[in-house]
Formats: sequence, structure tokens, C-alpha cells
Amino acid sequence: MAVEEEIGRVSHFFSHVVVAGIELFAPVKVGDIIRINGHTTDLEVSVGSMQVDNVNVEEAQPGQSIGIKVPDRVRPGDHVYRVTE
Repeated sequence: MAVEEEIGRVSHFFSHVVVAGIELFAPVKVGDIIRINGHTTDLEVSVGSMQVDNVNVEEAQPGQSIGIKVPDRVRPGDHVYRVTE
């Protein structure tokens, strides 16, 4: 059974590049499976790459803001969870 731990919140959505800006509460790394959930949002995404201040990083820490590509629109305030088995 999958376990979800809240790791952040969506702060921005950049529609022209389909990227979510996420403020982190917990660390995240490339390869993690995340779920973005809100009133009209429910996406599960594998983190293929992420950026901090427009620089590609493999891992990000609490307090940092990251940008990740998402398959569909997300909204500011949506909850971000790391999904583990």
C-alpha cells in the first residue's frame, strides 16, 4: 500500500512551459514519485528533472523553491506529496 508524505505546496504554475513552482517542506530528489492534489487537481508524476533558480539539480531541501515539468495544469495552493510503497 502506498504511503503519502506531504513535502510541499504549489506556489506558481507557468502555463507556457507547463512547469509547477513548488515550495518545499521536505527534501525531494530526481526519481521520486510525487502526487499533486487540490480541489480540481490530482496528478501523479515521476520527478524526471527539477530546477532551483533555473539550475538543474538532483536534490532539493526544505525551504527551497523548485520547478518541475508537469503533464497538466496545477494550481497555487495544491498539496504536494511524496508517494512511497
